Amino acid sequence: MLDIRLIREKPDLVRKNLKKRREPEKLKLLDGLIKYDKRYRNSLQRLEQLRHERNIITDKVAKLRSEKKPYKKEIAKIRKIPKEIKKMEGEKEKLGKKTVSCLMRVPNLLHESVPYGKDDEDNVVVETFGKHPKFDFESKPHLEIAEGLGLIDFERAGKVTGAGFFYLKGELAMLEQAIIRYAIDFMVKKGYTLIFPPLMLRRKPYEGVVDLDDFESVMYKIDGDDLYLIATSEHPIAAMFMDEVLDLKDLPIKLCGISPCFRREIGTHGKYTKGLFRVHNFNKVEQFIFCRPDQSWKLHEELQKNANELYQGLGLRFRVMNVCTGDIGSIAAKKYDTDVWMADNHYREMGSNSNCTDYQARRLNIRYRAGEGKPPVGFVHTLNNTALATSRTMVAILEHFQQKDGSVNIPKVLWPYMNGIRTIERK
Repeated sequence: MLDIRLIREKPDLVRKNLKKRREPEKLKLLDGLIKYDKRYRNSLQRLEQLRHERNIITDKVAKLRSEKKPYKKEIAKIRKIPKEIKKMEGEKEKLGKKTVSCLMRVPNLLHESVPYGKDDEDNVVVETFGKHPKFDFESKPHLEIAEGLGLIDFERAGKVTGAGFFYLKGELAMLEQAIIRYAIDFMVKKGYTLIFPPLMLRRKPYEGVVDLDDFESVMYKIDGDDLYLIATSEHPIAAMFMDEVLDLKDLPIKLCGISPCFRREIGTHGKYTKGLFRVHNFNKVEQFIFCRPDQSWKLHEELQKNANELYQGLGLRFRVMNVCTGDIGSIAAKKYDTDVWMADNHYREMGSNSNCTDYQARRLNIRYRAGEGKPPVGFVHTLNNTALATSRTMVAILEHFQQKDGSVNIPKVLWPYMNGIRTIERK
């Protein structure tokens, strides 16, 4: 969330940011926030006045008693004050909750380099990598390839779990594990610490990581428990240091998360509606960084460079997009999307790279200090980037490296993890 002092001192800056984001409803939210915050501060001031009055009258009563003078009027006054204080404390608490609730829903300030636009059609190409695959036959979509090889089964998975789940078999299951190991080994060599996080989070940390008003509809809630299945390892990793103060000498903290991911979303308009591209359960290797504010923009580019190298290593055709103001979401100050070419000659998003500045850390109360025993000096910055999501990476590999006979060649960087298999063929 934003610093409340920024909203008090520079409300027009925040309004300008909301207009760039094309979120008129959030302008009303901001007006409500300013109103609640003003009333909240007034209630604090009134509480201080009441407590001050109580202290003055208490001292006066003590003095009158010592001088053996009448003090009934003062006693009558002091008896009314506790009721007023209790009433005002209730008002303050109510207004404080409303203020925080509004503050949590005001989006992050955008970086000046974010392009203005309405939706993903207005995202700007930063750079394109790799060669277009060339086929001397009619290329097929990944699902047809995988089913032709007998290595995926959506029908039986649907029978036992419903739509959006699947069984991977044989070499395709091995390919998924190869992608994971390739990404892990790459990230560890880059100095990132491997993390396997909890696969569930309580509501409080989740509210710190994301805007649940936007995100809760795609999450799986555990009935009877204050727990949600994680949508990505980014979320439990971001919450790992909740309510902690990190030492400056330990920053940046570079982590590589690996986990299953669980999401309700499927079949969104304009995306692949069949196959592996958009499913309820998939595996992903994630990059995450906690750092000083002055480090985050350089590290944002480092994360993108890592992702680029991973996709280049796989030999895929892809492009990096600077996400526009209308498509960026509320948490990030700037975001890159990595879109990979698909067999229908369209690019589709494989992962995103976000600098959340201090927005997430402020929600999670993650601060930093100059050294042990010293007071906190500010909030850390948090950054996240998909290294590789296995389901979408498998889509790309199947479609890029398909052969006329229905087989699929395995990218060379994955050979060490495939038990000697270099081509997936129909048995």
